[in-house]
Amino acid sequence: MDAASFAPVPVDLIVKAPKVLLHDHLDGGLRPQTVIELAAETEYDDLPSTDPDELARWFSEAAFSGSLERYLETFRHTVGVTQTAGALQRVARECAEDLAADGVVYAEVRFAPELHLSRGLTEREVIEHVLLGFAEGQQMAREGGHHIRVGVLLTAMRTATHSRQIAELSVEFRDRGVVGFDIAGAEAGFPPTRHLDAFEYLRRENAHFTIHAGEAFGLPSIWEAIQWCGADRLGHGVRIVDDITVNPDGSVELGRLASYVRDRRIPLEMCPSSNVQTGAAESIDHHPIGLLRRLGFRVTVNTDNRLMSGTSMSHEMSLLSQAFGYGLADMQWFTINAMKSAFIPFDERLSIINQQIKPGYAQVTDELSQRLAQGSV
Repeated sequence: MDAASFAPVPVDLIVKAPKVLLHDHLDGGLRPQTVIELAAETEYDDLPSTDPDELARWFSEAAFSGSLERYLETFRHTVGVTQTAGALQRVARECAEDLAADGVVYAEVRFAPELHLSRGLTEREVIEHVLLGFAEGQQMAREGGHHIRVGVLLTAMRTATHSRQIAELSVEFRDRGVVGFDIAGAEAGFPPTRHLDAFEYLRRENAHFTIHAGEAFGLPSIWEAIQWCGADRLGHGVRIVDDITVNPDGSVELGRLASYVRDRRIPLEMCPSSNVQTGAAESIDHHPIGLLRRLGFRVTVNTDNRLMSGTSMSHEMSLLSQAFGYGLADMQWFTINAMKSAFIPFDERLSIINQQIKPGYAQVTDELSQRLAQGSV
């Protein structure tokens, strides 16, 4: 690697660098102004503030609780204002535009259809309008010179009993933009094995799925997600570090589960800022991603909920760069890891890697080298 790979990376270059996002919640990424406008349109009168800056600050502060359960309570408002076809279409469109503007070239965005039915929409109508919104957003991004592809993950709530129905919808819509399935929600007391019927159905249908596991709960959640349910990826997976011992002399020992996850190249959808907010990690500086990247796990970097965490993909990369000294080469490594792990066909993944990611990083690396030579960094 050249010297530019290890130089401090200016934020504007991180924004330019191609990025891939696998773990992002649609209802966790609304623009504060959009929340306010949708609340007025739909007569939702329970917002804590109608000032965009104050509302953004409230979401961040309320989410920074150290508790996953408290963190999840903030979604009452974003879900509350997205109960109509127009609202769903708008937030999906804006999501695609915002990600593209941040340099994301491929994203998988997840949402739970069952949470948007209080005003009479059916689950199919919810999915159709979200897909339409993403199509519009991708087109608007292209017109603005940004190329992004968005795939949808349908999420079932692990605290509910509709997972098989949502799994069937993910298969029904998989040729129309849905690329996979997920379960989310409070982990403790709601193991993934409660939804075995859905996972067995998806495997029979050759469908892809990820499972939120190893965030608020420990190794048993990860073990069940992989060995009982057959997850292709792990949503978060932070607590895999509990099966890794770092000895006083610096040597590292992996337990059997950690070894299995690394050996099988099971992708970890890590969300640093969110993990700190929910107490899954002590701080960015002490986030397990540093150790896991050093040990060669299939680690990816993600936003989780851009509104609640006040973040973006570029911001997450910047935080990791500051904490661990990562340069552009490391960011490319994370990005290619994510693209390899996406739920789209191999040839399409390879095309994005070769035609967008690698050329994009070559370009920003050259630009960084020029700035270094000129002494402008």
